[in-house]
Amino acid sequence: MGTTDADTTGMSDDEKRHDQLTAAPNATEDDARPRIEVTEHDGVTRIDIADDAPVRPGDPTQDPGA
Repeated sequence: MGTTDADTTGMSDDEKRHDQLTAAPNATEDDARPRIEVTEHDGVTRIDIADDAPVRPGDPTQDPGA
């Protein structure tokens, strides 16, 4: 038959994310740390990269400290 969207794990989305990101053999708790910050104000949702995110989007040819 077809696929189902029923969640049989009993885990929240955050718990599933944490479980998935820490399942690798050398994974640490730091691997599951959130890398974005989501805020909502007056019906507008803003998504920012966390200041302490180890990897940030940008131009790979530029020095990030410059």
